[in-house]
Amino acid sequence: MAEMVKESLRAAYAGRRVLVTGDTGFKGSWLSVALMELGALVSGFALPAEHARGHFRLAGLDTLISHTDGDLRDSEALRSAVDAAAPEVVFHLAAQPLVRVSYEEPKRTFDTNVGGSVNLLEAVRATSSVRALVYVTSDKCYRNKEWLWGYRENDELGGDDPYSASKAAAELVFASYQRSYFDSRSGFGAAAVRAGNVIGGGDWSAHRIVPDCIRSLLAGEPIVLRNPDSTRPWQHVLEPIFGYLLLGARLLESPKEFSSAWNFGPRPEATRSVRELAEEVVRNWGAGSVRIERPAQALHEAGLLQLNCDKALQMLNWQAAWSFRQAVEATVAWYRKTSEGAPALEVSREQIRDYLEGPND
Repeated sequence: MAEMVKESLRAAYAGRRVLVTGDTGFKGSWLSVALMELGALVSGFALPAEHARGHFRLAGLDTLISHTDGDLRDSEALRSAVDAAAPEVVFHLAAQPLVRVSYEEPKRTFDTNVGGSVNLLEAVRATSSVRALVYVTSDKCYRNKEWLWGYRENDELGGDDPYSASKAAAELVFASYQRSYFDSRSGFGAAAVRAGNVIGGGDWSAHRIVPDCIRSLLAGEPIVLRNPDSTRPWQHVLEPIFGYLLLGARLLESPKEFSSAWNFGPRPEATRSVRELAEEVVRNWGAGSVRIERPAQALHEAGLLQLNCDKALQMLNWQAAWSFRQAVEATVAWYRKTSEGAPALEVSREQIRDYLEGPND
């Protein structure tokens, strides 16, 4: 990332009050660390951290930012947290983020991802200190037609599984608030952002390929894949995080120009199969094996989905900095170093510095 961009981000966030919903989650915790590195005053609102070895807890973020435990579905608790933080910038990441869990708990998924997002939008609408909102959904908000080219921001929304449908619905809710309330709000900008599958250190969620791989490797067991041929655009978590940060800075500078929907995806070469990802993890770990066990009846998951990020390149000068190999290498290195006793926060900070300062390959 160019030095000028780094300095512009520091200028945008240093000393600024920022609220991150979902800060105890994988992406939210990495975003919180990045914001601290840029000098922001970070507050967070989310459910208690689920995993003792997860990024939030292992990095000690509960002692470094002003975090409030709370449920996005609780509108009064959320409104109270937003009032207390008096943020100038809000990054909304809190969600029920798993496709397989959405099949098991569809009501919780819709209540959180749609109803909870309405609660957030209402809180922002009522808080005059907020000047910029970055509203995170997912690449799965697009109606997946299994075509070979990437989805653009104006393509059709939709979803067959409850998770994807909830994210498409959350986009429609955001668009309604944008037109009804935010477009006419002076000095305020809001944008919806969509990113693909992210990998990186500190994710221990169930039903995600990299955490499953690391659990198997640490236990000395084969990595078992159920859908080895499913293809995803894999990217390191820092790629969309710095896309969100750059967009937030632009919303502060020119709110109406940048208030729209944005894709943040990896390079085309990073669209790989689940099998390729698992094999690359094994290669970087230096040991392990992969075994295929196809289920007799599999839940529906998209086979092919990728994003077109031309808009971010042309208007934000943003594009993915790391290749597929670099993303996997950094991810495996984080798990390896922390499993050997390295302080998680320092490993994360080192990787953020490498991302900002290191050369692209």
